[in-house]
Amino acid sequence: MTDTSNAPLTEGEAQAPRPSRLHRLMRFIPLIAPVLLWAVPCWVLLYTGQHWPQPVTPAGTVVFVLGLVCMPLAMARGHGRRQQDRAAIVGDTLLGVGWVLFTWSVLLGVLLRLALTVAGVGESQDRARTVTWAVLGVTAVLLAWGYAEARRVPRVRRLDVRLPRLGAGLDGLRVVLVTDTHYGPLDRARWSARVCETVNTLEADLVCHTGDIADGTAERRRAQAAPLGTVRATHARVYVTGNHEYYSEAQGWVDLMDELGWEPLRNRHLLLERGGDTLVVAGVDDVTAESSGLPGHRAHLAGALDGADPDLPVLLLAHQPKFVDRAAADGIDLQLSGHTHGGQIWPFHHLVRIDQPALAGLSHHGPRTLLYTSRGTGFWGPPFRVFAPSEITLLVLRSPHPPTAP
Repeated sequence: MTDTSNAPLTEGEAQAPRPSRLHRLMRFIPLIAPVLLWAVPCWVLLYTGQHWPQPVTPAGTVVFVLGLVCMPLAMARGHGRRQQDRAAIVGDTLLGVGWVLFTWSVLLGVLLRLALTVAGVGESQDRARTVTWAVLGVTAVLLAWGYAEARRVPRVRRLDVRLPRLGAGLDGLRVVLVTDTHYGPLDRARWSARVCETVNTLEADLVCHTGDIADGTAERRRAQAAPLGTVRATHARVYVTGNHEYYSEAQGWVDLMDELGWEPLRNRHLLLERGGDTLVVAGVDDVTAESSGLPGHRAHLAGALDGADPDLPVLLLAHQPKFVDRAAADGIDLQLSGHTHGGQIWPFHHLVRIDQPALAGLSHHGPRTLLYTSRGTGFWGPPFRVFAPSEITLLVLRSPHPPTAP
């Protein structure tokens, strides 16, 4: 046997890079994060000088320990192989409660305590108890408000978007965007119907759904998704997959949307014609599609535009905003995306911006390409939206040369 341990690398070989210390530490985040989420509020509210009566501190500690233990267990039973909706609701709710408590324990635990100390307000115990009641009060208010925000029918956000290559005959084209409906463990069939009723009041020429329809298979969430079949559009209803479809048998969702009368734009396009002018409406699978292992599923922009006249303006549907790098390189006029939820529960948006080039709204990329990122129509996981309101978006496309009045 030849010892090759010290043999030089041959051409074309590459030595596997050793993982960095940061990369190794990242593996422990799923274990560390839940502990911090519950341990920090417990410490700030109970152990930083409050000197509560004897039953309060141990009882409060037990509550936080139960949160730490129950949250991951419930989420594992709810979103793992068992797919138990009641467990998912408990786990998701505890995640939201823990996140809000953690955020405001850190902020008020530092800032309010510092302000009270500088102002010379009370003794150390009085300041500590003031911080505790402030954190609990702010958390309760934000959770109640955030729950109402998550469960309500989204407000319509209207925006005029000027596309330099849009023909005069297409000026005023009304495009409605819904995305990230995330039908899930909480039954939202009535909410779904009311959302679709709101969409129908907008008299859309084109209605788009940019993915993440649900958490769960099409078979399990069919009743919640069924109202999508009632959506009306003058020209077309189009849909592309999101990353959550690939956690839940994506092909089943493609088939159901087709059954409901939506046209799945899986790396293909259609032509929308009005007033003698034409718009290319294209769509790609989510960027996670290829790693799903499903045959034929991948994000393929060249395939989506195959056969389209390059001189025509292009509206592209892509679930994740970060696809805009490829869209801009191809000179796409407008990309519609979702995925970010606008952060959903502040200040999570700071983490979203690490992964995505845009959080919400209209942004410019390259010399031609515009990206509109929706904050989403529904919510994922925790049934709360804090400083990140949901939306149904009405985009009115404008030509630089609108038709002249007769």
